[in-house]
Amino acid sequence: MRGRVQGVFFRETIRREAAARSVAGWVENRPDGSVEAVFEGAPDGVDRLVDVSLQGPRGAVVEDGEVFEEEPAGASGFEVR
Repeated sequence: MRGRVQGVFFRETIRREAAARSVAGWVENRPDGSVEAVFEGAPDGVDRLVDVSLQGPRGAVVEDGEVFEEEPAGASGFEVR
């Protein structure tokens, strides 16, 4: 996600949503000011996380987001990096 996405509890919001939906993966701030995330789990949980990411938490301004589908890697748990 790009825009005003760092310093607005973006990663913590994603972590909470992932925990509530048993979605595995990770989320991290990138040096260019964007946020990158990987989600793995049930399709409805992953879809919800994508929606939340594209909207962002209160205070965030998501200007652009790209979504790519990949083969599951067998992740367990969710990590804020």
